[in-house]
Formats: sequence, C-alpha cells, structure tokens
Amino acid sequence: MITRYGYDVYFTVLAICIVVAVLALLFVEPKWLRYGLLLLSIAMVIFATNFFRDPERTTPEGEGLIIAPADGRVLHVRDVDQPEYIGGRAKVVAIFMSPLNVHVNRNPISGTVRHLRYVKGEYFAAFEDKASEANEQMVIGMENRFGKVLFKQIAGFVARRIVCELKDGQSVTAGERFGMIKFGSRVDVYFDPKAEVRVKPGDITAAGETVLATYR
Repeated sequence: MITRYGYDVYFTVLAICIVVAVLALLFVEPKWLRYGLLLLSIAMVIFATNFFRDPERTTPEGEGLIIAPADGRVLHVRDVDQPEYIGGRAKVVAIFMSPLNVHVNRNPISGTVRHLRYVKGEYFAAFEDKASEANEQMVIGMENRFGKVLFKQIAGFVARRIVCELKDGQSVTAGERFGMIKFGSRVDVYFDPKAEVRVKPGDITAAGETVLATYR
C-alpha cells in the first residue's frame, strides 16, 4: 500500500517515468541509451514504491508504553534538559530514518496533543547532533495520565517536506498514522527520565510496534 501522504510525489514520479520510457522506446537511439533510460525509469518507480510504502502494523497493548513513532536505527539514548515541554530533565531516543525505511510516522502514546511548533531551519545530515536543534522540524507534545512525551519530526539533508496532520487539543491513539517526513530524516523522542528505556543505540525500530520505554 502507498501512503496517502505521498500520493503527490509518487504519482508524479510514476507519470514522469512512464513518459520517459515511452519516448525512449519510440525515439531514442542508440539501443544502449534507450535501454539505459528504460532501466532508469524502472529503478525510479521501484525506489518510489519502496519509499512511500505504508505497511500495516500491530501496536502493543498495555498502559504506560511509549511506542516508536518512526522506522529506523537508534542513534543514541541520552539524558538531556528539555525545558520547552517536558519542563526539566528528560530521556531522549534519537531515531535515524534512511531513504530505505518506511517514512510514515505514528503516534507514540495514546493521549492528547498539547503542543505544536514548526521550525523553519537548516538541512544538515540527520545523523549529526546539531540536526536536532538546527534543522527544519515539527515539534509535537502529547500527554496522558502517565506523563508528557515530546517528539520532533526532523528534516534531513535530502528531506525537504514534513507532513503533520495533528491539531492542538486532538485526542490520539498510540500507533495511529499522523504524517511523514519525505526522503530521509530523523525523529527524536523525549520523555520522563523515570521511564524505563527498552532500546539501545544500534537497535532497529518499527513505527507503531517497537516499545521505546515503559513507565514502571
């Protein structure tokens, strides 16, 4: 299944590739160039289909769970200050999303959206530490009876568009889709340091399935 967040880009790529393939078959000589354009078109369709795929996920049931909002690899787990929404010390789990990962983002908890802030920033490589503060990003705060969770959709060096459908005051369910970051990116998740972290650097996460942390 192709995510609805990517219909515009996906079908544009598909249309361009079809046009290039037809023109190559009809008009391009020599044969090596014709077949090269055909192969390039096929490769672009395969890449776009892979990037904008949106598989179904089964979210773990249970109270006090913080679920990964993104597919990717855990860059680091750290103790930091997070005054903007958490209001003090926090744990942060940074997840790097390569162009080969699913890029649909999902809610990390069931609760209420209490904070939204868009930052028009830079486009450093998403795995660099400075990307967390300097890059273009959407900052989202949610809370439930267990506490607050802040997470950031961070654009990377290639990514130039963040999609977020959340609204202030909206009630959400853990594991539900809410948006995506197009073409390589990162998501940082901040939460109460009292929660027990369940992942470590190098671990692979699946949005809507992997448990990042639990409240004791």
